Amino acid sequence: MSRARVAILVSGRGSNMAALIDAAAEPGYPAEIVAVVSNRPNAGALAVAERAGIPTAVVDHKLFPSRDAFDAELDRTLAGFTPEIVCLAGFMRLLTGGFIARWEGRMLNIHPALLPSFKGLDTHRRALETGVRLHGCTVHLVTEEMDAGPIVAQAAVPVLDGDDEASLAARVLTAEHLLYPRALALWASGRARLVDGKVVVDGPDEPPSPFIWP
Repeated sequence: MSRARVAILVSGRGSNMAALIDAAAEPGYPAEIVAVVSNRPNAGALAVAERAGIPTAVVDHKLFPSRDAFDAELDRTLAGFTPEIVCLAGFMRLLTGGFIARWEGRMLNIHPALLPSFKGLDTHRRALETGVRLHGCTVHLVTEEMDAGPIVAQAAVPVLDGDDEASLAARVLTAEHLLYPRALALWASGRARLVDGKVVVDGPDEPPSPFIWP
């Protein structure tokens, strides 16, 4: 079976990256992780990737005079690994329109909220302040508008009475580690594809029963 080549962009500890690496190590998974690239030389994710035998690279954003210059070098570095898909996994940089256009339809991101609600930062605090009963995470295609690309997959978790940001974030992160490998598999296998600006998913899967809380 031919597997899609995937590069992962990281900035921090890389827990979602690790979930993708673990999934790709399973027989039959339709993607292989060929590189991990960080904009921070001290990102903990680099050591995790190296222990897994994944090639790594660093493109330190502090060494470049502009976002365009950084993105050009990031693009050159990625191209050296010949990935077919790029996954953002805690990559804390806003990418330029030119970079996004070069990887259009081939770049996935995971966001800690049920988009289109709570775009941007501080999603868990805002969810608690709003009083929603369900929160969660979203894997979407990256477009120039932040957190607005077509949605590939989502996972919902309950918001419990007594939750604070830390407890809610931990529950969402557990869901992220399940969702991202599933979404990447859908995209890499071709079961999920873009049609008229929306993602459609092929397959015989029966929808689960509604998740109701409380």
